[in-house]
Amino acid sequence: MGRLSRRAFMAAALSLSALTPGAAAAPRRRRSSVELRGMWLATMFNRDWPARAGLSASVQRAQLRDRLDSAVRHGLNTVFFQVRPTADALWPSPYEPWSWYLTGTQGKDPGWDPLGTAVEEAHARGLQLHAWFNPYRIATHTDLSRLAASHPARRHPEWAVAHGGHLYYNPGLPEVRAFVEDAVLDAVRRYPVDGVHFDDYFYPYPVAGQVFHDDAAYAAYGGGFVSRAAWRRNNIDLLVRETSARVRQIRPAASFGVSPFGVWRNAATDSRGSATRAGVQTFDDLYADTRKWVRSGWLDYICPQLYWNIGYPPADYAELVRWWAGVTQGTSVGLYVGEALYKAGDPAQPAAWQDPAELSRHLTLAKRYPQVGGHVFFAAKEVAADPIGAMTTVAADHFGRPAEPAH
Repeated sequence: MGRLSRRAFMAAALSLSALTPGAAAAPRRRRSSVELRGMWLATMFNRDWPARAGLSASVQRAQLRDRLDSAVRHGLNTVFFQVRPTADALWPSPYEPWSWYLTGTQGKDPGWDPLGTAVEEAHARGLQLHAWFNPYRIATHTDLSRLAASHPARRHPEWAVAHGGHLYYNPGLPEVRAFVEDAVLDAVRRYPVDGVHFDDYFYPYPVAGQVFHDDAAYAAYGGGFVSRAAWRRNNIDLLVRETSARVRQIRPAASFGVSPFGVWRNAATDSRGSATRAGVQTFDDLYADTRKWVRSGWLDYICPQLYWNIGYPPADYAELVRWWAGVTQGTSVGLYVGEALYKAGDPAQPAAWQDPAELSRHLTLAKRYPQVGGHVFFAAKEVAADPIGAMTTVAADHFGRPAEPAH
């Protein structure tokens, strides 16, 4: 893929004409009136599934079915399945190699189709299946030679940036953005997924004493912006806006959403921000203007990760639910709250998380706000194990009736 000229890139960056013709006019899906009850099913590091790389196809299938059955048992209706953890794939993608987390060898065919199976098995259980993608992460190391020979980053080393001991695609390169979108949309074309889901990783989280080395890209494409930060935010805006439009065109029934870090900006930084003192602000540190995406209507839903307890001084759950309800109010964008089930009973967490009722109180509080359309729990392993009964308490207190499909 050739480099775009600066002039061509600026035209794309500053005009809606950069989208596929007709895409900008396509209507967003109506907000569902059915409560979404979801869980994330993470494959990165084999966190939730499969139990380890290299298991047989039959064992992996059985473990996947168990995770879906667990969702049903706890009254959930939606699963967010991580299918592109490190610029690789859990389906037979023509763009990227098979994931290491399946076989222990990146690029090795596992002998079955996890995403295709997950969609089929989820739908058979009355569950919605959203395909969850990480846009830019390549590897949790910095050695390109360790990637599969077919990996796009091996063919295009100029696309990769080492930062904080990891490798990332450079969001500032238009050819990277086009490639990431094509890789994601391949799954949307192939499978009747109910949604397309991006997580919180855009530009990488800050690492003390390190900078993200994108000088060449900024020199080539950043001339029309007031600062590097503004240019970086525009790069992520384009990814979100273009992906949204393409999802609408390819699979209009599918929803598109993002689960960002829970704080857009602190009020001390920006009067429009939340009354928080968070050490990370997505606008400033990840260059993700999540508030703009909602107010611009580029998303069907937003699912901020509000992974703090009620009353936590730097980032109070109650304050952040209130703030996000205000952001989504008057828009067609649904609001689902990301819940830290993984903290329940963890001895390293504050006292609030040792109480099995903490998460149930979250759902009670959120009912004050009509904008909140549901909750998503991190993650599938804890839904199944439920070490102190927090998930069981949530289900008993709030899921009195069987779950309806989320759409």
